[in-house]
Amino acid sequence: MVSAEDNDIDPDVAELAGRLFDMARAGDTDALSAYLDAGVPVDLRNQSGDTLVMLAAYHGHVDTVAALIARGADVGLGNDKGQTPLAGAVFKGHDDVVRALVAAGADPFGGHPSAADAAVMFGRDDYSSLWHPDGGDRPLQ
Repeated sequence: MVSAEDNDIDPDVAELAGRLFDMARAGDTDALSAYLDAGVPVDLRNQSGDTLVMLAAYHGHVDTVAALIARGADVGLGNDKGQTPLAGAVFKGHDDVVRALVAAGADPFGGHPSAADAAVMFGRDDYSSLWHPDGGDRPLQ
């Protein structure tokens, strides 16, 4: 959670940011969308560099992910560890989120480990057809 003490942030702002990240984790699409529509930055990051779309993707909330994408979320932003929303969704096996992120342009070869690497690690060969639609082994351009 964002800490006012660590970042010289107004405590009220830090508390609101914490609630926004909780909304993303919980999949509270309507409430989160209302804040975004009121001006909250769609690519807001927490103290670990996680974005709202990262948290929604990792927790499997495809409707929240879709709402964030519709509002311009950068689906390729990695956190401080280099993990991307797509890799998190692959790791957790959230098929619908994986498809939504790939359709929105998420790079399966970005980050560390990449989503493609995670798919191999977890035996999810079915995911490779999302980033290799021709059945080949070349990445999407």
